[in-house]
Amino acid sequence: MFGAQQNRAAAYAKVGVETGVSTASPHQLIVMLFDGALMSLATASAAIDKNDIPGKGNAISKAIEIILNGLKASLDMDAGGELSERLSALYEYMAERLLYANLHNNKAALNEVMALLGNLREAWIAINPDQQARGGLS
Repeated sequence: MFGAQQNRAAAYAKVGVETGVSTASPHQLIVMLFDGALMSLATASAAIDKNDIPGKGNAISKAIEIILNGLKASLDMDAGGELSERLSALYEYMAERLLYANLHNNKAALNEVMALLGNLREAWIAINPDQQARGGLS
């Protein structure tokens, strides 16, 4: 019975995410990528604590996928200039640190990437064009 409730909750959450993606602005989609990567890294951290090697590996792999094929791939290298180049290099660095964290069960490397992603997420939220169009942050 409990499993059935979990399945319904997971299905509801999936629909919520899918609806959010289909109605989100490009700016909001990037925030969702940051949130997904951070959530995966929190899962990986918990898996390290529980000595859940497969769970840790899956969660770190998902975070790397989001960072490289979501955040990095969304960079406009032509329009972004030096900032895009630096972010691209930072995303590569994060992926390398996560590979290290995975191989060595290193929570310090995991926490480092979580802090970097958190800082970038906050900076991205601060430049929200939707809020600026409405006259500032609320």
